[in-house]
Amino acid sequence: MAHLLEAERARLRSHFSVADDAFGSRWAELWDVGDFLPWDKGTPNPALEDILKDRRDLLGESVFVEEVGGGKRRKRALVPGCGRGYDVLLLASFGYDAYGLDISESAVKLCDEFAREHGGDYKVRDEAVGAGKVKFLVGDFFGAEWEGQVEGGASFELLYDYTFLSALPPSIRPAWSRRYSQLLSSSTSSCLICIEYPTYKDPTTRGPPFGLPPKVYLGHLSHPGEELPYDDDGHLLEDQIADVGSKGALKRIEHWQPERTHKSGKGTDWVSVWRHV
Repeated sequence: MAHLLEAERARLRSHFSVADDAFGSRWAELWDVGDFLPWDKGTPNPALEDILKDRRDLLGESVFVEEVGGGKRRKRALVPGCGRGYDVLLLASFGYDAYGLDISESAVKLCDEFAREHGGDYKVRDEAVGAGKVKFLVGDFFGAEWEGQVEGGASFELLYDYTFLSALPPSIRPAWSRRYSQLLSSSTSSCLICIEYPTYKDPTTRGPPFGLPPKVYLGHLSHPGEELPYDDDGHLLEDQIADVGSKGALKRIEHWQPERTHKSGKGTDWVSVWRHV
C-alpha cells in the first residue's frame, strides 16, 4: 500500500472496524466495488525484479528442478493476496510456473483480464528458458481448498510476500508463518521472499496496513504457528522469545535494503529471504 492520505487511512480504518476473522470478506468487498483500491500500484515491485535478475545465488542457477524418477519441471511460485497479478506475471516471465492466489473472486477476474490484455508486456527474460505458466486462483491462503488446482501439488520453490502480511490483523500472524512453512518446498534452493513493509509505521497505529518492523518477520517465521508476546501497544517483545526456533522454523539467510522498491517504501523497505532450517 502506498503512503495514504489521511482521508484514505480513515476510510480503511472504518471499513476494517470489524472482528479479525472478517478481514477477508472486507478485502473482497473492496475488490467487488472497485472504486477504492489505494494499494494497487499498477506494476510489480522493482525490488522483486532485481532479486530475480541478480540473486541467482539465492534462487538457484536454474528455474527447473529434477523430478523423482527422471525428467524435470519448472519451479513453482506462489503470490498470496496477488491483487491484480503484476508480480505473478513478472515471475512467469523469468520462467517460473506462477500462481496468484486471492480471496476475492473479483480480484481474480481482474487478474485474468489484465493478463489477457497486458501479459505480452512482460517479456520473456531468457529465450532459452522461456516463460512459465500463469494461473490465478480464488481461495483462502489459510485453507486447503485451492491446493488441488496447483499442478503437481501445493509445494512451492518460491513464495513471495509483499503487503500481504500488512493486510492481516496481528492475531493472524502465527497462522501466516505456519502456512508459509507448510507451503515452502524442502528443496535446498527454495525460498520465501518478503519485502518487509511498512517498517516505518508505529504499531500503535491500527491498520491496514499494519506496522511491520523486521523483528516481526524474524520472530514469527522462526517460530511458525506460535503465539508470540506483544505489549499492550502492539510491540513484539523479542527478548521474551526463545532463541531456538520451533518445528518447521524458517531461517533468514539474507536481509538487506533494496536499491529499488515502490516509492511508498523507498528508504524503509527491507528484503528478507528465508529457507527451511
